[in-house]
Amino acid sequence: MFTTFMFATGIENSIPTINNGRTRIDEMEKCGHYKHWRTDFSLLADLDIQVLRYGPPLHTTFIGPGRYDWSFADMTFGELKRLNVIPIVDLCHFGVPDWLGNFQNPDFPELFASYAEAFARRFPWVQLYTPINEMFVCALFSASYGWWNEQLTTDHAFVTALKHLVKANVLAMARILEVRHDAIFIQSESSEYFHAENPAAIKPAEVMNAKRFLSLDLNYGRRVDSEMYEFIMDNGMTREEYHFFLNRSSLRHHCIMGNDYYVTNEHRVHANGSTVSAGDVFGYDEITRQYYDRFMLPVMHTETNLMEGPRGDEAVNWLWKQWANVLRVRNTGVPILGFTWYSLTDQIDWDTALREENDRISPVGLYDLDRNIRAVGTSYKQLIADWCDVLPAQSVCLTLPLMPPQEYEEEQPLLRHRDLVIQRLCNATKDDIQQASQ
Repeated sequence: MFTTFMFATGIENSIPTINNGRTRIDEMEKCGHYKHWRTDFSLLADLDIQVLRYGPPLHTTFIGPGRYDWSFADMTFGELKRLNVIPIVDLCHFGVPDWLGNFQNPDFPELFASYAEAFARRFPWVQLYTPINEMFVCALFSASYGWWNEQLTTDHAFVTALKHLVKANVLAMARILEVRHDAIFIQSESSEYFHAENPAAIKPAEVMNAKRFLSLDLNYGRRVDSEMYEFIMDNGMTREEYHFFLNRSSLRHHCIMGNDYYVTNEHRVHANGSTVSAGDVFGYDEITRQYYDRFMLPVMHTETNLMEGPRGDEAVNWLWKQWANVLRVRNTGVPILGFTWYSLTDQIDWDTALREENDRISPVGLYDLDRNIRAVGTSYKQLIADWCDVLPAQSVCLTLPLMPPQEYEEEQPLLRHRDLVIQRLCNATKDDIQQASQ
């Protein structure tokens, strides 16, 4: 199967801890997915969505070094395979099991890579992965803002968390490829921009606009800017660690760059370096172009949403605006391969970025928590119906070699694909000879 565009949604599986590790915010539990997972999966067909950002809860699946509890994953991924839904598997979303501590733990990268390999061996039909979701945001919220997990607020803690997160992601990609040679990694990462409020804010804004690229620079083996090199070296990264990332740049050939964009992703920078939300000044298309020019990889819009407000059309209008941006990106020559409204259902406590456990509903889903479709769900369903046959006609070159779950067989898929190509070439050669003889 080759596809030129993926319409997707996701099931929110954040698991950060707060209150110095005493409280875990498990979004799957809060949003009722553990009870209603069969219903949640059945909703996809009604929307005509075949691609789902989804992952097992890391804290209850990875129960110790080399120890895994696959009971929930076996049920859910078995059902996804039965439904022939293509999962983009999100293995780590903002938190780790209690026994691993937090992202300051230097053992995390290797231990997580072993978990990723174990998952790939258990579910070899899975092809698409986001090993670690939003590495930059996770490091920022956990070790710079002091909101989650280690709840630290220093540059050294931020660099430590970031290098561990990215190293874990890189090692996981390599280990998954040992199992599934045609695996594709869609790195969901926040796309940010910092606007200087006045001339005195230009310098801090420039630093922040360099720092926003750090996670992907390291992940894709790109040399960081000189100022960022000094920053990471001054805050705990060694030359050996830095060259670890540079020496694994070949992994980028298996990657699609996922750019997440929310109304909070653009920031207004004050002269003292503090920031406030700026709203969507540039928008997804301009900021994605900046990331594409830097990394030159195919793109997917991997997350967006907006709360349904008092008028009831706020999310619907945001969906239209994001889709207009996706079309703009595509029409200006950037190879964009997918769009995601995140998430399938409403979420809980994202009004405080999961910093407080208030059990307040964030009405951002395609469905509410009673599994009733929202206006944006109806609009997304119509958008998919309107555009699903139009986009593929734009180019036969921008195709993604996907293998739906039910087409996977236990023997190596790449070898079967190679044999099929050889067979077709042989048939073509026979036809050419026959025509020539006539």
